[in-house]
Amino acid sequence: MSNRKITDSIQQEVRQRALELCEYCHASEKWQYVLFTVDHVIPLSKNGENTIDNLALACFHCNRQKSNKITGIDPDSGNEVALFNPRKSFWNKHFIWSINGLIIIGLTPTGKATISTLNLNRERIINIRAADKAINRHPPPGDPIEK
Repeated sequence: MSNRKITDSIQQEVRQRALELCEYCHASEKWQYVLFTVDHVIPLSKNGENTIDNLALACFHCNRQKSNKITGIDPDSGNEVALFNPRKSFWNKHFIWSINGLIIIGLTPTGKATISTLNLNRERIINIRAADKAINRHPPPGDPIEK
């Protein structure tokens, strides 16, 4: 198994690449009280590597919910599918914001399974998004919004 320690310089590189957004729920680290964590997209326990190509920035909640999961259940089909992998795909391919910008909508089975598995639309985060939206800090620039 790889060494679990991720250097400060690698962590900083992950943060910059992610534009300081959780790569799953797109919450901004900039406005949080606690630094986000660096997540192993493919967990070390599932033969993931401790390399920049397998690391993503994740808020505490997304990291905790994801844990060592790499698949989830698509609520529409009931099929087990891969969770969103920010190193292999683009957020905008799998997700879009609702018209009001508060709810993440899954566009694909992977997007829907990720929303369900990581509970990306939990009440607390919706309230945070609403407060951030009121002062023009949400949704992140460039994220698509449902029309």
